[in-house]
Amino acid sequence: MSRAMPLILATALFMENMDSTVIATSLAAIAADIGTDPISLKLALTAYLVALAIFIPISSWMSDRFGALNVFRVAMVVFMVGSVACALSSTLAQFVGARFLQGMGGAMMGPVARLVLVRATPRHQLVDAMAWLTIPALIGPIVGPPFGGFLTTFFSWHWIFIINVPIGILGIILVSFVLPNTPERNEPRRIDRTGFVLAGSAFALFAFGCSVMSLPALPPVVGAVAASVGIALGALYVRHALHTEYPLLDLRLLRLPVFRISVVAGTFFRLGQGAVPFLFPLMLQLSFGMTPFESGMITFIGAVGALIAKFMCNWLFARFGFKYPLVLATGISCLGILAMGLYTPATPLPLMLSVLCFVGFWQSVFWTGSNAFVFADVEDKDAGQANVISQVWGQLMFAMGVALGGGTLELVHRLRGEGPLQLADFQTAFLVVTGVAAIATVLFLRLPNNAGHQLTQRDGGGH
Repeated sequence: MSRAMPLILATALFMENMDSTVIATSLAAIAADIGTDPISLKLALTAYLVALAIFIPISSWMSDRFGALNVFRVAMVVFMVGSVACALSSTLAQFVGARFLQGMGGAMMGPVARLVLVRATPRHQLVDAMAWLTIPALIGPIVGPPFGGFLTTFFSWHWIFIINVPIGILGIILVSFVLPNTPERNEPRRIDRTGFVLAGSAFALFAFGCSVMSLPALPPVVGAVAASVGIALGALYVRHALHTEYPLLDLRLLRLPVFRISVVAGTFFRLGQGAVPFLFPLMLQLSFGMTPFESGMITFIGAVGALIAKFMCNWLFARFGFKYPLVLATGISCLGILAMGLYTPATPLPLMLSVLCFVGFWQSVFWTGSNAFVFADVEDKDAGQANVISQVWGQLMFAMGVALGGGTLELVHRLRGEGPLQLADFQTAFLVVTGVAAIATVLFLRLPNNAGHQLTQRDGGGH
């Protein structure tokens, strides 16, 4: 397998990941400049997530209809236009709209890049391909916080969005002149318009509701109502999908045992992990007295461990299969979450950094392995559907994870009584999300020992 393909496709993931980490460090400066407060500006983050939830489901159909690389190029252009619109925004409404436009591009970039790679890579090389696809994406969280802080401090926050333009142009040039074209399929599935309305509305309302409940820029009751309506529409979509020949998201793929356990176990793991980026920095700032910059410099060390893991994942899964590395990766990650709840202001900083780096390594093992494992018993003709289902569900579970962490923290705080948040409140929240994430370890333990063998043998099926 040529490593040029995953590295070039990863240009999009690099832009997305750096953009999401850069904006977090600059929220205060952006809010002050456009005349709003940082809490209200969280709506811009929610708008991006809602756009992902709406448009990821049609990424597979778009790729089949218009050609995957064509869609990928257009998606990068949309993301760049959204970035420029963010830089030119002068009001909250303009900024929220620009972030939604960015999300439309992002909804196509990541899933389509992954789909191109799956269709072009023999199954026994998929783990290695996935590892190389995500290496540049992991550089984003490493360089994002300090780079964003540098641009915002010494230039202006506008440059954190403008920088996406030259990166995007480079990506489009490389995709156009280096990668082989993948023409549209002769007979793509018909677009499921009813399913798109039901699923898009359900995902968007659910993601919006979870975000509002956990980051209340609006009254929490608004989030609760939105999430409830989203769940109801989701139930209607399930009924529709099971009685439609070509549904937008073919839930019948859940009959495949490896695909099913990948999605179900991944659900619990993402719920637990999704809470950590919300809980941990907040604990460091409110209970440990750190500044946002100090907490950011601590949390990003996990990305360093994740980057190291990418060079070992292929050997690890080829040598030991998928079952036990996934069990070990999720188990150690859960212990890492639990350890966060045991930290105190007296905990030595080198110990915290060492644990974060080690846990980041094993979290990366899980993401790389699970991204390939989800395709183990999926036929080529269903790869697009499997990709979309796993991607959109993963995004929703991360949003729900933030709501789980924030909701648990708020509940514990209210049960304890009035006053500011205390370290004990965070400790209880970390214990709860650890228990939720640990369900994934139990589920992976139930896998047969040879699960995913198609991905480690040269005569594996699918290609």
